[in-house]
Amino acid sequence: MNQTHVIVGAGPIGSGIARLLVSQGKSVRMITRSGSGPVIEGVERIAADASDAVRMSELTADSVVIYNCANPQYHRWPTDWPPIASSLLNAAERSGAVLVTIANLYVYGPATESLGVPAYDRDHPMTEQTPLAAVGTKGRVRRRMWLDALALHAAGRIRAVEIRSSDYIGPDAQSVIGDRVIDPLLRGKAVWIPGRTDRLHTLTFTGDVARLAVAVAAEPEAHGRVWHTPSNEARTARQTLDDLARLAGAPQPNIRTIPDAGLAAVGLFSPMMRELRETNYQRNYDFVMDSSAAERTFGLAPTPWDTVLRAVLAPSANEASLPLLAATARRG
Repeated sequence: MNQTHVIVGAGPIGSGIARLLVSQGKSVRMITRSGSGPVIEGVERIAADASDAVRMSELTADSVVIYNCANPQYHRWPTDWPPIASSLLNAAERSGAVLVTIANLYVYGPATESLGVPAYDRDHPMTEQTPLAAVGTKGRVRRRMWLDALALHAAGRIRAVEIRSSDYIGPDAQSVIGDRVIDPLLRGKAVWIPGRTDRLHTLTFTGDVARLAVAVAAEPEAHGRVWHTPSNEARTARQTLDDLARLAGAPQPNIRTIPDAGLAAVGLFSPMMRELRETNYQRNYDFVMDSSAAERTFGLAPTPWDTVLRAVLAPSANEASLPLLAATARRG
């Protein structure tokens, strides 16, 4: 009988899922190109190319769930994602495993009046029913991935579910609120933020993504649809940095903004920064996500905001316990 939980990718989400599953007594296999990942008793680490359909079918033959936590280089999404996605769809069909894909909000694209979505603000947040109106390359890649998985699910060939989150916040997360911001903030130096600092923006704690991934995998009624990760109330960049400074006992942040023109200039030399132009709308306008469906359905509440920020400020302080700490957060 299939028992193994296979995780593709060893970033903060994949690692968090692994820790939660091991705490539940599950057998875990983590697959990365280099065989890297957290050293956790009960986690088998294997080096393999996720785009190799034959190899992935072999490594997932005994799996009950496949978690797609892969993270190709940002500027290579159009090249690298399609073969990885195809390989994992094939693996899910051959093994009968549930395919849980960790995704983002790029599929929705910018809010427009023509779609009946005037803004992604508190009155019009993104929900799981928001139209998939991505106009950028990366958003279209992610939309195609979900539509392909959904078509196979509807045909009864696989069991698929997708989790979407806003920008991550948490230890080791690739985030606007990362070391590049935390280090100068703690030293009382200027903090540079791309885009506007007065727009509301939902941030999603990586530990909460791990919790939801494990929850949806285990619930058959959750399959065949999208779920937004339970996330705290949207805040502006200035509010978030003020909260971090308060908890750290640091001076009030000296925040400076990087305009779109500045990002474009840096993008001449950095492929990753060049790709950020596609998502300028996420930083220059309100970008609010509603996660009430998952909160109601699974009885999950986002990890308390101050707990999230303390984890960001002290990633080395008992980091391994963070996903388990998040698992104790429930709506009262």
